[in-house]
Amino acid sequence: MKKEYEIKARDFVRAGKAAIGVQNILKSIGFEQDIIRRVSICAYESEMNVVMHGADGSLLLGVENKEIVLEVRDSGEGIEDIELALKEGYSTASEEHRDMGFGAGMGLPNMKKHSNVFEISSQKGNGTYLRMVFWVNGNRE
Repeated sequence: MKKEYEIKARDFVRAGKAAIGVQNILKSIGFEQDIIRRVSICAYESEMNVVMHGADGSLLLGVENKEIVLEVRDSGEGIEDIELALKEGYSTASEEHRDMGFGAGMGLPNMKKHSNVFEISSQKGNGTYLRMVFWVNGNRE
């Protein structure tokens, strides 16, 4: 099963709808609460990164028997230093975003922590691609 969500840059009114959609699909399929929570955290963090930092993008949910996959793409400015961006507390959030409660620098670290497989590719000026895999029941068979 696959479901794709469109994410619009700077659309804070609709921000979070993709993550809620992902959560609802996983609940309707009957996944355990722990994996729903982990996937939902990653869906929300990645969606908010696109809204704040990327140009328009998408979130693709893939569900198979043994794993759940999230793929997130945006056509924004990209990440110049991925290693630095993965450090807890590092943030490039604007003052406006900080005033809204964002910018703690935990988005990418949370995604890496809560997924079983975390892949990121980005170049300055060429957008960002994330792929996160979640193994059902916490193990790969």
